[in-house]
Amino acid sequence: MTRTITPRLRTLVLLFLAVTGALLAGAGPASAHAALLGSDPSQGVVVPKAPDQVSLTFSENVSMNSNSIRVLDPQGKRVDLAKPNNLTGTTYGVQLKSGLGKGTYTVAWQVVSADSHPVAGAYTFSVGAPSKTVASVGEQDAGGGVVGWLYGFGRYMSYAGYIVLVGGAAFVLACWQRGSGVQALQRLVVGGWLTLTASTLWLLLLRGSYSTSGSVGDIFDLNLLGQVLQTKTGAALVSRLLLLAAAALFIAVLFGAYDKREEGAEKRDLTFGLAIGGTVVAAGLAASWAMAEHASTGLQPGIAMPVDVIHLLAVATWLGGLTALLVALYRAPADTPVGSDAVRRFSSVAFGSVVALVATGIYQSWRQLGSWSAFTDTAYGQLLLVKIALVALLVGIASISRRWTGRLADTAVTEEVAEAKEKKETVKASAAVKKAAAKSGTSSASGASGTSGTSGTSGASGDKDSGKGASGGKVSGKGTGRAAQLARQQAAKDAARQKRVRDADPNRFGLRRSVLAETGVAVALLAVTTVLTQTEPGRTEQDAKAIASATSSSSSSASNSSSGALTLDMSFDTGGKDGKGVVRVDIDPAAVGSNEMHVYVQRPNGRAFDIPEVKVAFTLAAKKIGPLPVAPDHVTTGHWAANGVQIPMAGDWQIAVTVRTSDIDQVTVSKNAQIG
Repeated sequence: MTRTITPRLRTLVLLFLAVTGALLAGAGPASAHAALLGSDPSQGVVVPKAPDQVSLTFSENVSMNSNSIRVLDPQGKRVDLAKPNNLTGTTYGVQLKSGLGKGTYTVAWQVVSADSHPVAGAYTFSVGAPSKTVASVGEQDAGGGVVGWLYGFGRYMSYAGYIVLVGGAAFVLACWQRGSGVQALQRLVVGGWLTLTASTLWLLLLRGSYSTSGSVGDIFDLNLLGQVLQTKTGAALVSRLLLLAAAALFIAVLFGAYDKREEGAEKRDLTFGLAIGGTVVAAGLAASWAMAEHASTGLQPGIAMPVDVIHLLAVATWLGGLTALLVALYRAPADTPVGSDAVRRFSSVAFGSVVALVATGIYQSWRQLGSWSAFTDTAYGQLLLVKIALVALLVGIASISRRWTGRLADTAVTEEVAEAKEKKETVKASAAVKKAAAKSGTSSASGASGTSGTSGTSGASGDKDSGKGASGGKVSGKGTGRAAQLARQQAAKDAARQKRVRDADPNRFGLRRSVLAETGVAVALLAVTTVLTQTEPGRTEQDAKAIASATSSSSSSASNSSSGALTLDMSFDTGGKDGKGVVRVDIDPAAVGSNEMHVYVQRPNGRAFDIPEVKVAFTLAAKKIGPLPVAPDHVTTGHWAANGVQIPMAGDWQIAVTVRTSDIDQVTVSKNAQIG
C-alpha cells in the first residue's frame, strides 16, 4: 500500500511547491494598500518660489518615521528638516530648509499603510525652472527583494498552519471522534500548530526589515524588533503567539485525555468543552489577522473585522477538514477505518462552511472593489476572479466526492448485512462444534476410568507416568505460547485482508481520488488568497487612478496661463462617509482687483457631488493680510461660484478651502499661489 500512496503524496507535495513558488515569486513586491492621492507640490510642476514644506495625501492613515519623506536637491542632498507630521486627516508634511535655490527636487517616500503593508514611491518638482541634474533615489521597492519574498512565504505558511490546525481539530471533534487516537491525524494537527508558531516567530523577526530598509542585514536588528513590537502588526503577532500557547493545551487534551475517555456523559461533556474552547481560540487566532490587515481599515471596519474572522474560520474548517479527511482515507489503520458516517458529517460541515464563505466573500468583494469595473480593471479584481473560479472548481469536485460518499454508504450497509449473516452462521457453527466436543469429552472420560480400574501399576510405572506428566506440562506451556503467536499472526493477516478489501473497493478508491483532487485545488486557492491579501484593493487603486487623472489635467500649484487664469486642485478627506474627494478652485484673471472664482467638488472617481458647505479664505502672510473670507454661491451639482472677489495686492497668497461633508465632518485644505 505504501508504494501506491507515495507517488500520489509526492505529486501533492510537488503541486504545493510549484504553486507556492509560482504565485509568491510572481507576485513581486507587495502592492501598497495605501495609495498616494495627491501631493503639494505635485508631480512635475514648476513653482516660482521654493515651498516651505512638502505634503502628501494618502488614501488612508499611514505610519511614518524620520526617513519616511525625504526631499533631495539636484545634487542629492537632503533639504527636509525633521520627522514628518500629520497635518490633517490623511495628509502628512515635512518642513524644508529656507533659501532653496532653483532646480529640480526629488521627493522620495516610504510609509506603512494602516493594513500593515509598506508602500513607497518618488516624484519630482522644480523651483523656477527644471535643472539638468536630478537626484537618483533608485527603485522604490517597498516590501520587495529577498526579505519581501521571505515575508510573503512566511505569510503563506502561517495561513497553511492555521488552516491545518483548526480544520484538522474540527474534523476530529465534529466528524470523526475516533480519529483522536489515529497517529496520522495527531501528527497533522500538531504539524499545523508547529508551522503556525514557527511562521509567526519568523514574521515577527522579518517585520522590521520588511517595513523599512528591506535589507537582509537588518533582520536581526533588535532596535527594529523593538519598534515592531510597538506597532499594530507587532501586537497582532504577539497576541497570536499567546493564543498558540492555549492551542497547545487544547491539542494535549484532544489527543490525550479525550481519546482515553469511554463513551458516555463524561465524554460528551468534554466534547462540548473542547468545542467551545477550540472555537474561542480559533476565532482569536483569526482576529490576529483581521485586526492588522485589510479589515481593520477602510469602509465599515467594525463590521469588516468580524466578517473577516468568520471568513477565515470557514476557510479553515473546509480546507483543513478536507486535508484531515485525505490523511484519514490514506493513512488510517485497518482496525480504525474512516467510515461513511464521518465522510457524510464532513460533507455537511463543508457545505455550511461554503455557505459562510460565499456570504462573507460577497461582502468583502463589495468592500474592496466598490464597482463592477474593478473586477477587470484592477489587479485585485483579476486575482479575485481567479479565486472565485478556484472556489467554483473546488465545489464542483466536492459534489463528485459527495456522490462517492453516497455510494460508499450504500456499500457499507450491504457489508453490514453480509457481516451480520456471516456472524449468525458462525455462531451456529460454533454451537455445533461445542456440542460435538462435549459428547466426545464424555466418551473419553468413561474410557479412561475403565482403564484405570483394571490396570495394575508399580512404583516404576508410576514414576514413568509422573515423568510423562511433567513432560506434558512443558509441552502444554509451549503450546500456549505458540497458540498466542498464531493468534497474533492470524489477526494481522485478517487486518491486512480487510485493508486490501477496503482499498479494492471502487467507491472508496473514487472518494480518495476526488478528495486528493480537492486538496490540490485547495493548495492553489490558498496561494492565490495569500497573494490577494498583499494586493492593493481595487477600490483604492481606482480612486488613486481617478485622482491622478484629475490632477494631471491641470496644474495643482500656482500657475498663470496666457489668459492669467489660475487653477488649484486639492485632495481632501473629512474622515466621514463620502468624506474623500478633490476640490478645484479656478480664479480668473488671478490679478490684483476683481476676480471671478469657481469651486468644483468631485468624488475620487471624478464625478461631481454636492456637500453641505464650501468656504474659501485668502491670506497674504508676508503682509499680514487676511484671512479674507469668501462664501461662494451654489450653482449646480458640485459647482460653486463667486464674482467680484477682491485681491488687494500682489503676492504669494494662501488659498484655504474649508469643506464640510456632514454636520460634524469637515476639513480645511490649502495651497499657496502667486496672484498679481
